[in-house]
Order: sequence, then C-alpha cells, then structure tokens
Amino acid sequence: MPNTGQHYSLRVYYEDTDAGGIVYYANYLKFFERARTEWLRELGINQQKFLEQKIGFVVRRVEMDNVASAKLDDLLNVNSTIITLKRASLVFHQQITNQAQQVICTATIRVACVNFQNAKPMAIPESILGAFKRVC
Repeated sequence: MPNTGQHYSLRVYYEDTDAGGIVYYANYLKFFERARTEWLRELGINQQKFLEQKIGFVVRRVEMDNVASAKLDDLLNVNSTIITLKRASLVFHQQITNQAQQVICTATIRVACVNFQNAKPMAIPESILGAFKRVC
C-alpha cells in the first residue's frame, strides 16, 4: 500500500498570530504536532495508554522551511507522510497549505520512541509499529 499520508485541517485563530495578523512561526510546529497526534488517533493508537506505561515519542530533530505566510482566518491543511520508519524512530514529512493550495510551510521531523523511566530510546511498541507499517 502506498504511503497516502494523513490530512488534518485547522483554522487560524487570533491567538495563532502576531500583531500583524500573520501566524507566528513557532505555531507551525504546534500545527504539525496536532496533525501527528490526530493521525495516531485515527490509527487507533491511544497515547494516554502508552504514557501510563512511561512510553512516548519525543521530537529529536526538525528542519522547517517557512515558504509563505498564513493569516488570521485562513483554513489550513496539514499533510503528513512517514518517509522513514525504523525500529525506534520515524521521520515525517509535513506540509501546510492554505485554502488556495499555496504551500505555507514544510518540515521534516524525526521522532524517537523513549522510555520515560530511564529517559532512553526504546523500540516502538509492536502495536504502534504495525499501525505505521500499514500506512507506509
């Protein structure tokens, strides 16, 4: 099955913008995070269950390119795909476009699975890894 990715839509609110009504650059990272979280939810992965077991994902690396500006009230779409899946980490390519299909921001984000008890990387639990493999 080809990696079709996930689409997440959101509206730009006043709280997302700077004094000029333009999305503050750091908020794109929040939008990317929300999209990845919603994708996990769509795949049936309950993050709370894993957090109770002291297992979670942490962002290891971000490369982000701000191409254009999103503005107050814009309807944005975040497209997420997995480009690399390893035993203890994965790399997402994410792209934000506006309602006119203009690319606003792109990012490549490496996420690692971590055991929070010892703060060390660990293998992604098989139930999560299997869900990711089905969409890659």
